[in-house]
Amino acid sequence: MAHCKSFQLSTGEHSFHDITSQVREYIRETGVRDGIAVVFTPHTTAAITINENADPDVLRDLSAGLDKTFPPLREYRHFEGNSDAHMKSSLMAPSLSLIISEGRPILGTWQDIYFCEFDGPRRRTFYVKVIEG
Repeated sequence: MAHCKSFQLSTGEHSFHDITSQVREYIRETGVRDGIAVVFTPHTTAAITINENADPDVLRDLSAGLDKTFPPLREYRHFEGNSDAHMKSSLMAPSLSLIISEGRPILGTWQDIYFCEFDGPRRRTFYVKVIEG
């Protein structure tokens, strides 16, 4: 059995949004005890990742490191001027898979799930698909 739900969020410019509670709640709603959850965003300048939830400096450092690795440069040819956002999204990936055990996603003590906005601000969508098995 499989379940899928879309979620909406409004993002800021170059921001990280903790979506862990939404994912956990949806998994609980499905009643699936063991399986897989896939979290996906259909945007080319956004991503989904798991990272530390205890120290907000981790996300600031991650953002600074990505900005240093992929700065906005004039010589990029993409007419929208957001080539760096596309590069960050490709590196981070638009989806991730989670193992569901006993009705909950398996996450480490300090791990949360984040929607990564590399452009914005935008109205964004992400999906959670829960597959029993």
